[in-house]
Amino acid sequence: VERFHRTLLDEWAYQRPYTTDTERREAFTDWIHWYNHHRPHTGIGGQTPASRVTNLPEQHT
Repeated sequence: VERFHRTLLDEWAYQRPYTTDTERREAFTDWIHWYNHHRPHTGIGGQTPASRVTNLPEQHT
């Protein structure tokens, strides 16, 4: 959890200045998708968290 919080701060919260809370929330939605589906994680051998989950809806189409 602590590592996630640091990543969250470094890569989303303080990555750039936001002018409104709405702008920050919208950026979070995009960031969390990127974090889970596109960002390689060293703790799981460069894979993404989504690649490790076996019950995502898009995996069964």
